[in-house]
Amino acid sequence: MDTKEQSVIPPDILAELHQAADRAAAGVHDTEAMKRACDRMDRMREELRRKHGDMNVAVDLIREARDEE
Repeated sequence: MDTKEQSVIPPDILAELHQAADRAAAGVHDTEAMKRACDRMDRMREELRRKHGDMNVAVDLIREARDEE
């Protein structure tokens, strides 16, 4: 895999993801990092909800996947 390809993931987020994966692989539980991640996910979810309202896509995706079998 060519790691120099353009990524849709911003470099700072990608670096943080790599660090988190390394910690998880080593069995390290960084409670502060986990709390920051949870806080960020909560903010992102609320921002998405404000911009687009409630989205119920999971049920449709599950039904679609079930119909393909």
